[in-house]
Amino acid sequence: MSRSHVLSLTVVNKPGVLSRLIQTFARRGFNIDALIVSPEMDGKFSRITITAQGSVEGIEQIVHQLSKLVDVLHCTEHADKKSIVKEFAMVKVRLTPENRTELLQFVDHFKARTVDLSPDSLVIEATGKTEKIDSLIEMLRPHGIIELVRSGKMLMARGSGNT
Repeated sequence: MSRSHVLSLTVVNKPGVLSRLIQTFARRGFNIDALIVSPEMDGKFSRITITAQGSVEGIEQIVHQLSKLVDVLHCTEHADKKSIVKEFAMVKVRLTPENRTELLQFVDHFKARTVDLSPDSLVIEATGKTEKIDSLIEMLRPHGIIELVRSGKMLMARGSGNT
């Protein structure tokens, strides 16, 4: 049975590491839905969050294979209940005098922010769970989405647990 999985990795920050990680997914027939890479505080290591669809058995095997790679210090699959999971999106939507009030109400309702306003477009920044971002996008779609950028899931383990 296929479902969404979120993996968190700590890797050595050097060229070629990401390529080897991606090959592990490709060899197992997994498609990566989202990939976020950022350096950790000291710059020697990077944090990678990968969202992929697939079977539980398949993802367990990928976690095992990734953990054996020399440049991977840590690889874990995270459950939503034990982690804080957020997504970031920027949506540029067509703005008219007729839809201006309604769009600003959406911004308020979804606790989003307006980051750019021009005579013919509005850029909205939103953070939250994937379902919240999906709902906002569906509400904006009839008004004419010009551009859309999403980060994919970012996560951090709750409490004293390691991400």
